[in-house]
Amino acid sequence: MKKSPSVKGVRVDEQTRCAHYHSDVDIIAIKFYCCQDYYACYYCHEAQTNHQPMKWPRKKWGEKAILCGNCQSELSIDEYMKSTQCPQCKHVFNEKCSLHYPLYFEM
Repeated sequence: MKKSPSVKGVRVDEQTRCAHYHSDVDIIAIKFYCCQDYYACYYCHEAQTNHQPMKWPRKKWGEKAILCGNCQSELSIDEYMKSTQCPQCKHVFNEKCSLHYPLYFEM
């Protein structure tokens, strides 16, 4: 069985919710392009690193960089952006996360 990636952040629970985002649908973690570590959110990365975040270049959106906190499946950025729920476990994602895409991805 494949080991789930470690998710860093502030008060991260077993489903990748954190101190900043903790509703039932806040279940994704994002691998940051700059450090290749999963963080629960942008603010967690900001609080726990001493470097500037880098956005995922559009040409790399096929890489697995999204972790479903419900089932631990990794999705590519493309898969995630086209989904409203996890393709594996069907848990709904927070629709408002799309408002934050410019923080993580070159738009």
